[in-house]
Amino acid sequence: MARGDLIRKIVAQNRKARHNYFIEDTVEAGLVLLGTEVRAMRAGQASLGDSYADFRGKEIFLINSHISAYRSASRFNHEPLRLRKILLHRREMEQLRGKMQREGYTLVPLSLYFNERGRVKVELGLAKGRRQLDKREREKTRDWERQRARLLRSRG
Repeated sequence: MARGDLIRKIVAQNRKARHNYFIEDTVEAGLVLLGTEVRAMRAGQASLGDSYADFRGKEIFLINSHISAYRSASRFNHEPLRLRKILLHRREMEQLRGKMQREGYTLVPLSLYFNERGRVKVELGLAKGRRQLDKREREKTRDWERQRARLLRSRG
């Protein structure tokens, strides 16, 4: 079984990320989570809407990711918008830090998922922002491709 064929249970995706950014590279990383956060994620209650990853000291944290409170946890619940530590090897972190500082990249979470072993993973994209002009151009080419496909289908 190839590595890309492994089963992933996707919990949350950041769909706007590919629209707002040029994704240059992706990295899979682990997350430090509380038990109630994992249970809420198994119920599908997570969102990556305005989240991003950034360095705080020598560590990387996931900021503004929303994992709803787990209903059955009562007083032992977690804070929905807390900082969550991202687990990467030191060398990977240093490479990301260098690209972010020198070349102006941003770390954007693309998806949260459970891997085949049941561990929560986050897919981070090393991204550069798109300008409004780039977004419009991309939309035009997409529309043209759709229209062209329709024309070719109708002709037979």
